Amino acid sequence: MEVLKINGIERQFGSGQMPLTLTALLEQLDIKAATVAAEIDGQIVERKKFAETKLCNGQNIELVRFVGGG
Repeated sequence: MEVLKINGIERQFGSGQMPLTLTALLEQLDIKAATVAAEIDGQIVERKKFAETKLCNGQNIELVRFVGGG
């Protein structure tokens, strides 16, 4: 069992089911990359690097969504 902590909540993945990249995680969560800022283990990830940012068991991921309005 592999685990990622996403916005403070542990999410478990079965063997071979954990997304390999930040882009894959966002797709799995149905979040558009253009609407989110991401931080992994305290390091901000540039949006242009989402697809090449590999995920590992036990990482702490913070996702902040941008919401329009006035």
